[in-house]
Amino acid sequence: MMDELTLLQRIVVWILPVIFAITVHEVAHGWVAKKYGDNTASMLGRLTLNPIKHIDVLGTLIIPGLLLLSFSGFIFGWAKPVPVDPRNFKNPRRDMAIVALAGPVSNLLMAVGWALIARVGVTIGMQAEAVSLPLIYTGVAGISINLVLALINLLPIPPLDGSRILTGILPSYWAWQYNRLERFGFVILLVLLYTKVLGLILAYPMFVAQQAFFSIAGL
Repeated sequence: MMDELTLLQRIVVWILPVIFAITVHEVAHGWVAKKYGDNTASMLGRLTLNPIKHIDVLGTLIIPGLLLLSFSGFIFGWAKPVPVDPRNFKNPRRDMAIVALAGPVSNLLMAVGWALIARVGVTIGMQAEAVSLPLIYTGVAGISINLVLALINLLPIPPLDGSRILTGILPSYWAWQYNRLERFGFVILLVLLYTKVLGLILAYPMFVAQQAFFSIAGL
């Protein structure tokens, strides 16, 4: 439904959902880490919703901007990772897995919030299109970006959140061997994106998830 929007309208529709999606994702990691005994993010001033504190020039601005300009219909990005020191945890592997899971969970909760915003727009309907359409479009964008971030981050590719969760499950030796892949993780992700394999992997779970959240939105 975004195809009918101009570039300026797309920017207006996507900017808040993208900023909130990547900012809250990182804050969730830091907040849960603090609950488990690691105050690193808090001490460095990263437990804030101020997006300036979390901006990564490449992941927050350039990549989402290029994807938006390409009219590909697929947008994702990332913020500066919130620092977490597992040495402060009582059970480092388990607690780190829980901290990692907090990011995708926050995105799913935000997707619910954006679905409810879109539903308000649907409820208003034709009576006030100047209000209802921005709510619907922004809600759809919010659902989409948060589902993409949740699903991508759940992939078991180091250093994505999914790899931290898997590390907490694997035996110690295999977890150590597995995490040696981290230096190649970003390259692996770019190759999957460039070859469109990433799209194939995410297509079905994204479709199912979108249907569920669009149902909440009344779309």
